[in-house]
Amino acid sequence: MNVLIVGSGGREHALAWKIKKSPLVKDVWCAPGNGGIASIARCVDIAPSDIDELVNFVKKNKVDLTVVGPEAPLVAGIVDAFEQKGLKIFGPRKDAARLEGSKVFAKEFMQKYSVPTAPCKIFDDIDEAMEFLTVAPLPLVVKADGLASGKGVFVCDKIQEARDAVDQIMGRKVFKEAGEKIIIEECLFGEEASILAVSDGKSYVILDSAQDHKRIFDDDLGPNTGGMGAYSPAPVITEEMLRKIGIQIIDPVIRGMHKSGTPFKGVLYAGLMMTDEGPRVLEFNVRFGDPETQAILPRLKTDLAEILQASCEGRLDKVKMEWDKRSCVCVVMTSGGYPGEYETGKEIKGLDAVKDDHTLVFHAGTKKKGDKVVTSGGRVLGVTSLGNDIEQAIERVYQSVEKIKFDRCFFRRDIGAKALKHLHPSPQTTVRGR
Repeated sequence: MNVLIVGSGGREHALAWKIKKSPLVKDVWCAPGNGGIASIARCVDIAPSDIDELVNFVKKNKVDLTVVGPEAPLVAGIVDAFEQKGLKIFGPRKDAARLEGSKVFAKEFMQKYSVPTAPCKIFDDIDEAMEFLTVAPLPLVVKADGLASGKGVFVCDKIQEARDAVDQIMGRKVFKEAGEKIIIEECLFGEEASILAVSDGKSYVILDSAQDHKRIFDDDLGPNTGGMGAYSPAPVITEEMLRKIGIQIIDPVIRGMHKSGTPFKGVLYAGLMMTDEGPRVLEFNVRFGDPETQAILPRLKTDLAEILQASCEGRLDKVKMEWDKRSCVCVVMTSGGYPGEYETGKEIKGLDAVKDDHTLVFHAGTKKKGDKVVTSGGRVLGVTSLGNDIEQAIERVYQSVEKIKFDRCFFRRDIGAKALKHLHPSPQTTVRGR
């Protein structure tokens, strides 16, 4: 079959790489793609937001399956538009995509179906939110309701930090209409983990666990980003815990969405805090995580194209998941200044020097400029290595990272450190939730 992948990041490069390996797949296109995807798929200059043009492309080129990477077109209704034309597409419809498109909707849904999450208050008036802050217990978390590219969440230790967050979101409108409503919630403590499940609306399969690193600096300091690295599997998620997450979180969501008349097809991503009281949902996403996908897919032995096709056709109950037992670590290399202002157009050197058979380099913010590859975004590359254990994967990935250079490049140096703490236990520090 012919496949179109929508998007341009590291997640889409990983999807293209994995789907290309399937014996079911003939040709792979990517819209718009990036400098790395261009080496394995045909890139077409269509923006993910241009739904009408994507529909026309799929019809003209006889594409059998479209796979949507980023959240914005899903929230905008790309799946509805494709299905109205009788086109096969992987992802949730607009009504189901509200689980990510509106944190308020997700919170109210979780409360209705008894999905464990942090207690919260919802506000659409800035004065009422500011008044609540005078009595709210600290620390707390302030969240913009809508899509904010992973940057609309503020963990606040002081009341002035919370006031500033509310002012940014509702007063100065830094996230535009995404900040018309906010959530102020109790700050959870524990260790974070990411669980992804693929659903066909009734049945679902749960992928192996991963752990993302949202903060820009080592030791989880600094502002939130779109993700600075990930590893899989996450030792904090045991087989028993994964079973519990399926029962307490994934199953109620899939059943609840079906009962509500908005069946969920696609990827349900649960960002979790593993607290002393058990798993609690921090957020839902409705697509493959980035960079979790780069750490999970190299370990997936089952044909990804078959999984995606089964989701679209309602036969996931027939799919058996198989996994590589090795560990995988992805380190994200960013432009200096990210997640704030940064420069692009910097030549990337050393890509050819990464010749480790266990390592993959997934491009995110890159583009071809003549015979060179240059930076074109904040998150530039996701360097990803497999190892027989997490220690070997960490060693391999950082050896490769050190070979790649571009002006003002930046990366965290502690991706995977939390996993090592589970292998070599010591008094643990507590991590604050998002």
